[in-house]
Amino acid sequence: MARNIEIKARIDSVEALGPRAAALADSGPTEICQDDTFFNCAQGRLKLRAFSDASGELIFYRRADAQGPKVSFYVRTPTADPQGLREALTLAHGQCGRVQKTRLLYLAGRTRIHLDRVAGLGDFLELEVVLEEGEELEAGTREAHALMAQLGVTPAQLVEGAYVDLPAR
Repeated sequence: MARNIEIKARIDSVEALGPRAAALADSGPTEICQDDTFFNCAQGRLKLRAFSDASGELIFYRRADAQGPKVSFYVRTPTADPQGLREALTLAHGQCGRVQKTRLLYLAGRTRIHLDRVAGLGDFLELEVVLEEGEELEAGTREAHALMAQLGVTPAQLVEGAYVDLPAR
């Protein structure tokens, strides 16, 4: 299973942080519209991410709902029929939430920098430091902390859990 080190933080605005992210990035930004449907799942989280009517991916992941850098284990499976898959999974498992967002994706080495505008919640930064097979978690955690500092993100801005867990504003 693939792994990464993740952080999520509330930010003042995507526009304000964009120049800092661009200065650190090797590429980006790429704008991605995402419609995430979460399903009941006892062993982690299961979400269907739709990019369009003909493109999406089913994502299973496990991670601690804690502030700060944390390891996430995940499996991604592409689909050409997200609406049909959403219907089948809803019937089989039931939905437990939905999140719609516009994401600006920057790539900085092996780290994905996401600047997210989440409907009903506001603006956020996510960092995903992709780990190599067998790599120690501490290396990714150090990289996440360094990027947080370079982006001017403080520990007070860190958020626990997934967007689907946060109360609407």
